[in-house]
Amino acid sequence: MLSQFDYVKPLVLDQALDALSREGDTYILAGGTDLLISLRHNLIDAKHIVDIKAIPELDVFHFEEGKGLEIGANVVVNRLIDSDLIKTRYKALHDAASVLASYQLRNRATLVGNLCNASPGADLPPPLLIYDARVKIASSEGERTVDLKDFFTGVKKTQLAKNELVVSVLLPDPGQNDKSCYHRQTRLKGHDLSTVGVACRIDGQGKAAIGINAVAVTPLRLTALENELNARGLNEESILWASEEIKNHIKPISDVRSSREYRLHMAGVLFRRCMNQLMDKEA
Repeated sequence: MLSQFDYVKPLVLDQALDALSREGDTYILAGGTDLLISLRHNLIDAKHIVDIKAIPELDVFHFEEGKGLEIGANVVVNRLIDSDLIKTRYKALHDAASVLASYQLRNRATLVGNLCNASPGADLPPPLLIYDARVKIASSEGERTVDLKDFFTGVKKTQLAKNELVVSVLLPDPGQNDKSCYHRQTRLKGHDLSTVGVACRIDGQGKAAIGINAVAVTPLRLTALENELNARGLNEESILWASEEIKNHIKPISDVRSSREYRLHMAGVLFRRCMNQLMDKEA
């Protein structure tokens, strides 16, 4: 049984920000795929709900050549899958979106909601991390932009203050000669969270980037490993080295989905699979 709460559905962004600034214990409703479950099971005590689905500013999905892509807070995951731009310019994000939950849930779930839920095993953060994504945050006091790698602060925790709302995600234009992919391992076939998920990218200058989930309290960008790998040059020997070295850059735990040891092993396997795919070799 749902607990009682006040519900407002603002039509412009300023109204939503005003509601967030006035009321405590306020939760934001967009897709609702996580929030409604938490409400039904009394996992949260929501006194106020702000429904942002009717705010046009949050529907933005705009790409500018040479600058990048802005994805608003109301953009659902299936829109990413259907976008030719995502398929060609941000392939790892397309890969991750395609394996997220079910078709029906992807019609409701939003990219921004997936980030704000801040699950360590979420599929969408690793691809966004390798593209140097930033998060645009607004409150009644103004706007700020945060690198996604700094947005997550712990399990189910982010930088967001109670009076703030994520307006959109910003992705730089990777250019035409960029390649990326995402591979994951799950406990069950179907709609499970990742046991481990790895996103890799090779940019137009031949430099690699690595994002990973489910191996720490937050999704990670493995910058130190990238630097070592790129210094060695991308080849069969360096990829094999990095597939072993990756174990020294992550801190997985054992839980209901996997053991720590299996996650350590699969991180290397999935990294190698990604890089071999990008370099047109068999995994």
